Amino acid sequence: MRLIEIVADAGHTDTLSGLADQHEVTDYWWGAQSDDGRRAFRMLVDDTVRQPVMDALQGMFGGSENVRIVVLPVDTVLPRDPEQADRAAAATREELYTQIEKGARIDSNFILLTVLSTIVAAIGLVEDNVAVVIGAMVIAPLLGPHIALAFATSLGDGELSLKALKASLVGLSIAFALSAVIGILWPVDMLRGQMLIASTEIIARTDVGLDSMALALASGAAAVLSLTTGLSSTLVGVMVAVALLPPTATFGMLIGAGHWDLALGALLLLAVNIVCVIVAAKAVFLAKDVRPRTWHLRRKAQQSVLLYGLIWAGLLAALLVVILLRRHLAG
Repeated sequence: MRLIEIVADAGHTDTLSGLADQHEVTDYWWGAQSDDGRRAFRMLVDDTVRQPVMDALQGMFGGSENVRIVVLPVDTVLPRDPEQADRAAAATREELYTQIEKGARIDSNFILLTVLSTIVAAIGLVEDNVAVVIGAMVIAPLLGPHIALAFATSLGDGELSLKALKASLVGLSIAFALSAVIGILWPVDMLRGQMLIASTEIIARTDVGLDSMALALASGAAAVLSLTTGLSSTLVGVMVAVALLPPTATFGMLIGAGHWDLALGALLLLAVNIVCVIVAAKAVFLAKDVRPRTWHLRRKAQQSVLLYGLIWAGLLAALLVVILLRRHLAG
């Protein structure tokens, strides 16, 4: 349940009241008229009709610069409605956009968190300290751009797609370059005779199997499900389960140290995690019927979903073949 506030000209009183009645919103009220002739109209909207109400409001006021639509969270409503408690919460398209778009922004915080998390991950990998590696997973901001990319392609939003892709490339490039320098300056392993002595945390991220693909698919789906249901706090667990930073750092460090064969394994794991997260995210967005508001944009989005769906499905199939072939050659 959300409290939707519309600040509009007082002349829209009957129109907004009719909209609320049309969607069976029983709790709504007007504020006092201000000096500029506008009034605040508030309505308490159930989750089941929140998206249709938002669509109707945008259709009504989408081109107006004099109207503000604000969605406010509601912690508790008394008396409690048993039916409302039994229904799963669902975020609207606009709420998802606001939350997901933040993860695709390249700002000082994004760059600094990427640098710091890469350093933390490198230390954890070299020292074989799983707690430190988990800490790096939690603070790394690399999951956000890939969820944003899946969301943008589901809506056919080219601007957000480009923004998310750029953030992903910048984040991964920074992590790779920094970890490669660390690999050159700080040897990640050493040779004793014919035996390779290395961190088990590093070795674990050079071995890719079907279980890695299944984990990434499940975690990507869980990430988007947590967003669409408003349980974004569970994203911390997803960040740990399908972290993108440790394989990136492992790849860079092994490249820096000159261990090309092991580095290819880390690169394959990174590719599996990225592709599976995006494929799973797109599947959940489709299942949750996340789509554009207007008919024209929906038609455009259908073309985008088909095109990008084929691309990501092809990449997923290619990675599956590579994993099976790699396992066969290793066996």
